[in-house]
Amino acid sequence: MSSSDRSHAVDVQDSKTYEVRTYGCQMNVHDSERLSGLLEDAGYVRAPEGSDGDADVVVFNTCAVRENADNRLYGNLGRLAPMKTRRPGMQIAVGGCLAQKDRDTIVKKAPWVDVVFGTHNIGKLPVLLERARVQEEAQVEIAESLEAFPSTLPTRRESAYAAWVSISVGCNNTCTFCIVPALRGKEKDRRTGDILAEIEALVGEGVSEITLLGQNVNAYGSDIGDREAFSKLLRACGRIEGLERVRFTSPHPRDFTDDVIAAMAETPNVMPQLHMPMQSGSDTVLKAMRRSYRQERFLGIIDKVRAAIPDAAITTDIIVGFPGETEEDFEQTLHAVREARFSAAFTFQYSKRPGTPAATMEGQIPKQVVQARYERLVALQEEIAWDENKKQVGRVLELMVAEGEGRKDGATHRLSGRAPDNRLVHFTKPDQDVRPGDVVTVEITYAAPHHLLAEGAVLDVRRTRAGDAWEKRNAAPAAKPAGVMLGLPGIGAPQPLPVAAGSGCGCD
Repeated sequence: MSSSDRSHAVDVQDSKTYEVRTYGCQMNVHDSERLSGLLEDAGYVRAPEGSDGDADVVVFNTCAVRENADNRLYGNLGRLAPMKTRRPGMQIAVGGCLAQKDRDTIVKKAPWVDVVFGTHNIGKLPVLLERARVQEEAQVEIAESLEAFPSTLPTRRESAYAAWVSISVGCNNTCTFCIVPALRGKEKDRRTGDILAEIEALVGEGVSEITLLGQNVNAYGSDIGDREAFSKLLRACGRIEGLERVRFTSPHPRDFTDDVIAAMAETPNVMPQLHMPMQSGSDTVLKAMRRSYRQERFLGIIDKVRAAIPDAAITTDIIVGFPGETEEDFEQTLHAVREARFSAAFTFQYSKRPGTPAATMEGQIPKQVVQARYERLVALQEEIAWDENKKQVGRVLELMVAEGEGRKDGATHRLSGRAPDNRLVHFTKPDQDVRPGDVVTVEITYAAPHHLLAEGAVLDVRRTRAGDAWEKRNAAPAAKPAGVMLGLPGIGAPQPLPVAAGSGCGCD
C-alpha cells in the first residue's frame, strides 16, 4: 500500500508538516511524489493547501533547463528567508537538476538552506534533514550516480487512479540544447520484472492507468543490447489484468522502430496516443541540435503510426529560434507542422540553457524575431488542432473521469475526462454518482482547439476499481491535510494546449 493511503497516526497539529514545490519535467513530478512519500514515511504530514511556505520543511525540486532557472530559485528562497528567521526549526531543502548543477553555490548564495541533494540520491532527504538539524549546519550531498530508481522509493501519489512508472533514468543523447544528460547521467534501465511487479502492485491498489516514464523512454533496453525491449514491455503490460490504459512519454524518433508501432497497434490497453518531440522541421537546425533524424524520417514515422492506428492523436515539442535558424529553416518547421497535423504541440521559444553547447553558438536570434516566429507557429498549430478536433464531433468515446481538469466544471455543471487518445473532454454531469477513475460513454457534440464537449446525456457509466480507490482515499479522516499540487499536468502526455516558453524542458 502506498504511503498516501495509510491513515495518519498523529494529528496535523502535533506533527511536522512539509511542502514540495516542483519545477520542470514529468521526471521531476515523479521524483516529487517519491520525496513526499519519503517524508511521510519519516513522520511528516503534508501542509494544508495554500500554506505558501508556512511548513516545517519546504523542499524545492528544481529544473535547470531554462535560462533563468537559478534566478527563479533564489527569488523563492529569498522570500522564505524572513519566514525561516521567525520560525526556529524550519528547514529548507533544494534538490533536482539545479542542485546537481550548482551544488557548490546554493548554500553560498542562500546560507539559510539546510539541505542540498541531487537527482541521484533523493532517497537520502529524510536522513539529511535530520543530520542538518542535529549538527546545526547545512548538509550538501550530491551523488554522482544513481543510488535507487525513483519508483523503488515510498510514494505519495497525486492520483488514486493513475500513476507514473519509471522504466529508465538518464539519457545517452547529446542534443546541443539540453543539459539533462549531464545532470541525470547516462541511461540506466530498470529490470523488466521490477517494472511489471510495480505495475501489478499499483493495479492491486486500484490504479487503472499507468504512464511509462523515461528521459528517452523507447530507448529502453539499450544497456542490455535488446532493441525490442520496449515493444516487449508494452505487450507485457497488455497482459496485466485490470490495467485499462497504458501511455508512455517521451520517445525519441531515433529509437522509434516498427516493432514499437506494431506493439501499440496490437495491444488493446496501449492508448492511441503518441507524444514525440520534433523540435524543428529544418534538417539544418536538426543537425545543429545534434538530433539524429531529419524531417523525412520524422514524418515517415507519423505516417506509419497513422497507417497502423488511424485514430491516433499525435503531439509534439517544437523549439523556435534556435541559434542560426533562418527564415527558410522556420518555414520548414511550418511545413512539417502542416504535414504532421499534430493534435497539440508544446511550443517553446529557445532560451539559453547554461552549460549546453547551444548557449555559446553563433547566430543567437534576436528576441523580437523569435517572438514573431513563435506567434506564427502557435497560430498555425491552433488552426490545425481545431480542425483535427472537429473531426471528433459525432464520435462516441469512453472517457476516464478526471479530477481537477475542468476549471469551469462547477459553474457549468459538467465533469471532465480523458479520451483514449488523451484529448480532454468536458461532459454533462449525469444524475448518478460518477467518481474520478470511473468510465463514462459520451457522444462528442462540439470541438474547440484545446478541448471537446459532450453536451448530451451520458450514454453509460461504468463504476471501476479505480473509482473505488479514489472514493477510499477521499473518505480518509478529516485530520488528513489537503494535498498541495505539484504544479504540472496530470498523468499522460502533455495536455492539449500550446504552451509558452518556460513550461517544461522540451528536451526529449
